[in-house]
Amino acid sequence: MTTYFITGISTDVGKTVASAILVEALEADYWKPIQAGELDNCDTKKVKSLVSNSKSKFHPNAFALKTPMSPHAAADIDGISIDIKEIKAPKTKNNLVIEGAGGLLVPINNTQTVFDLIQPDYKVIVVSRHYLGSINHTLLTINLLKEKGFDVAIIFSGNEHKTTETIIKKMTNIPVIYRIDEEPYFDKNVIMAYAEEFLQKQESHNFFKD
Repeated sequence: MTTYFITGISTDVGKTVASAILVEALEADYWKPIQAGELDNCDTKKVKSLVSNSKSKFHPNAFALKTPMSPHAAADIDGISIDIKEIKAPKTKNNLVIEGAGGLLVPINNTQTVFDLIQPDYKVIVVSRHYLGSINHTLLTINLLKEKGFDVAIIFSGNEHKTTETIIKKMTNIPVIYRIDEEPYFDKNVIMAYAEEFLQKQESHNFFKD
């Protein structure tokens, strides 16, 4: 079984929707180690509401923080400290999709970041969305992962921006495994349609082959 870690180049770039599509397509389990804010409508609940298959399991957060801030700051407000030793991936015989919080270098405590949650055997999927500065953020994210030896792929989300996406492809030379368009809304039917298309497109990639 394979673990896929979903990270973004920033916040609000489409990680949760990308996670839902992968969970549905692979009938994988889902886990968000750290949730900061929106506990009544957290990312785990959002993904669960978008997934149709009955095989996927949705594992509880290691830390569920009340304030929508960087985890280290949200934890401080809650009067706790995030100990990375307490963040242990759930045991499962299924593929596992892990959704990070924000970008790679978002602090989770005074010395560690989201990047430290990624284990050497994880495959990492970077979600990139076009905005002013997104090329820089994408290249920094991907280059850090490549330097550390991770198997990396990219998903573009939002409206297509060809010049941005072309230069990212040329400068990173990693597989672009999918594109998620800007949609009026995402529900189970939309996610299912994307998941079916996603599976068809993966036949040309080795990223999802063990």
